[in-house]
Amino acid sequence: MVRRTFLSRIVLPVCISSALLGSASTQALSGLTASQLVDKNVAAKGGVQAWRSIQAITFSGKMDAGGKSKSQLPFVLEKKRPRKTRVELAFKNDTAVQTYDGVNGWKLRPYLGRKTVEPYSTDELKAAGFESELDGPLVDYSAKGNKVELEGVEKVENQDAYKLKVTMKGGQVQHMWLDAGTFLEAKVEGTPRRMDKKMRPVSIYLRDYRSVNGVKVPYVIETAVEGNKDTHKILIESVVVNPKLDDALFAKPGGK
Repeated sequence: MVRRTFLSRIVLPVCISSALLGSASTQALSGLTASQLVDKNVAAKGGVQAWRSIQAITFSGKMDAGGKSKSQLPFVLEKKRPRKTRVELAFKNDTAVQTYDGVNGWKLRPYLGRKTVEPYSTDELKAAGFESELDGPLVDYSAKGNKVELEGVEKVENQDAYKLKVTMKGGQVQHMWLDAGTFLEAKVEGTPRRMDKKMRPVSIYLRDYRSVNGVKVPYVIETAVEGNKDTHKILIESVVVNPKLDDALFAKPGGK
């Protein structure tokens, strides 16, 4: 996300031999430091200044919903600095809503028969604070108080990728894999999900990067839970940079 947000429901353990091979491959590939890798990643995504110029962004498209009999539901994700997020998901004749104003979060889930607004749980608030950065944890990472370490090189979808450990200012840890050719994120570690009474690692794959107003964003996002053969995809259809978003959009739905 464990936060069950629409976009974060959406890592296999590394054996010792793979870890050793990864460390050797890191030196063989380039000898780049973690800081240099972050610089290349940010440059590949458009650069610091381009991201700093974005005050708000809107994504719309379709996402998988359901289990074996999947359907695709339209959604809209809106983000605004400093840490505001709103998601709307259309389901039949209802609209589910989740909002986060940077401090508090709320959810309205009529598809579950819940017609009243509920506050985020403690875990949901923690995850929301972790995920709400408009430009992610690597852009301006030092200014954000984040720490980045290189842990080796691993294969992601048959391509070499640098595995980074990102420790946020608040202590949260997330692993990210940068494609060794493009330096764009190929995979990120998602919030573990409970399945079969166990917490399962979650991997989020990012594909089909496209340029929008000078920055690059993935248009295909696929989430996989270890032990579950079914994955869930998000297909982005439109990205709008710097739309006018009123702060009221990110307040408690209904305003009460």
